[in-house]
Amino acid sequence: MLTPFSPDAIGLAVGIGVVVVILLIVVISLLRGIKVAKPDEAIIVTSRQRVAKVGSEAGESAGQRVVFGSRVFVKPIIEAYFKLSLRSRQLNVQATAQTRDAITIRVNAVAVVKVGGSEAMVRAAAQRFLNQQDQIESSTEEVLSGSVRSIVGQLTVTEIITNRSALQGQVLEAVRESLDVQGLQIDTLQIKEIDDDNGYIRDLGRGEAARVKQVAEIAESVSRQASEEARINADQAVSEAQRRLDLRRAEIQKETDKARAEAAAAAPLAEAIAQQAVVSQQEVTAGKRVGLRKQELDAEIRAAADADAYAVQKRAEATAAASIANANAARDARKSAAEAIEAEGIADRNRRRSAAEATEAEGIADKNRRIAAAEALRAEGEAEADATRATGAALADSSRAQAEALSERSVDLLRQQIIAKLPEIVRAAAEPLAGISNMTLISTDGNATGQLNQSVAGQLASSTQLIKDLVGIDIADLVNARAAGDAAGTAFAASDSAKGRRKPATPTEGTPAS
Repeated sequence: MLTPFSPDAIGLAVGIGVVVVILLIVVISLLRGIKVAKPDEAIIVTSRQRVAKVGSEAGESAGQRVVFGSRVFVKPIIEAYFKLSLRSRQLNVQATAQTRDAITIRVNAVAVVKVGGSEAMVRAAAQRFLNQQDQIESSTEEVLSGSVRSIVGQLTVTEIITNRSALQGQVLEAVRESLDVQGLQIDTLQIKEIDDDNGYIRDLGRGEAARVKQVAEIAESVSRQASEEARINADQAVSEAQRRLDLRRAEIQKETDKARAEAAAAAPLAEAIAQQAVVSQQEVTAGKRVGLRKQELDAEIRAAADADAYAVQKRAEATAAASIANANAARDARKSAAEAIEAEGIADRNRRRSAAEATEAEGIADKNRRIAAAEALRAEGEAEADATRATGAALADSSRAQAEALSERSVDLLRQQIIAKLPEIVRAAAEPLAGISNMTLISTDGNATGQLNQSVAGQLASSTQLIKDLVGIDIADLVNARAAGDAAGTAFAASDSAKGRRKPATPTEGTPAS
């Protein structure tokens, strides 16, 4: 049996104490290994680097775990943990840049930046800012300042001032990629102020300020005008009300005076009314008398009119009966005439049919006659055409022979024709002398007739010379040749005649004498 102070009891107590201590140490270690991430921070747990699986993300972050807003157990000795703040950071961004239109301006902006909420962005931010998280602001300010200067250089001052949202959007678009690489993201970016040292922006607003001032002055003038018009209208309304009041007072006074006058003239008026009533009664009596007389006259005239109307009615009835009888007779006559006309029409139609048939037969016969006549005429035409063609051929042959003869003996024929026209030529040359009724000839040698003959001979010579010049034929040569030819022909004829008388011709054997 163990006693409290026996060695075995002491050893058991020591063992139990050691076990309890060890258990306490284990529990404390376990409790200290549990880490809780706040809502605005992330815990990064690192351990030995695991081998990356096929198809998964590989790299330096293969042995890291990221925990957001929950607890995680960090294994003592073999794992370590680090905290990275995810809270937002406000940055004042200032940038001085030159715009596209060569104006230097200062841009003051406010940005809110934080570490991204994804594991990849937390790991990227932890690699760069884990032990120097206070440099997140300065690094981001530099990136934003550079982007603002770059974007400002692409815009004009007017574009920047009038469309700040476009500048903000372009800056955010420009820095998004570089901040994503660093694991940062911008929540908001606001342009606070845009200014310059030379008052350029202020001068740009002076025109608009002047316009606004002008609009305000115009509005103020319009307001004053409206107020003045309202006051004038109010005065006019008061004056109009006063005028209506005066008119109403005048009307009341007029009615009062009228009542007084009527009261003063009541007695004469009553007497006049009584007299007017008497006159009215007399007028009624006279009207009744006139009505009675009118009724009497109406009765007399109506009786005479009734008698005349009865006589007219009787005469009209007689006339109507006579008209009906005449109409019936005319209708019967027209009916008879229509029947006669119908019978005559039937007979005429038969006659026309017979005449048409006769005309048709005559037309057929006439057509046959015309056909026969046409055939005869065609035969006659063909015969005439044949005769005409034969005559034309003969005339063509004759003309061709004449043309050939004319071409061969054209000169002789021309000479013959000129010789035949010599009497006309001589006559034409003497015509000027034939037209003279009286002529006086003066001659120095006493031979006046000779001079006349010489004149005629000179005209004839001029004519022959003219013909020679025009056609190249000498009439004197023709005459001499004609005379020589005639003489030679006569001589040959006489010689042949003499030979014939001395020795008659002997006929050839077998051929009768001519």
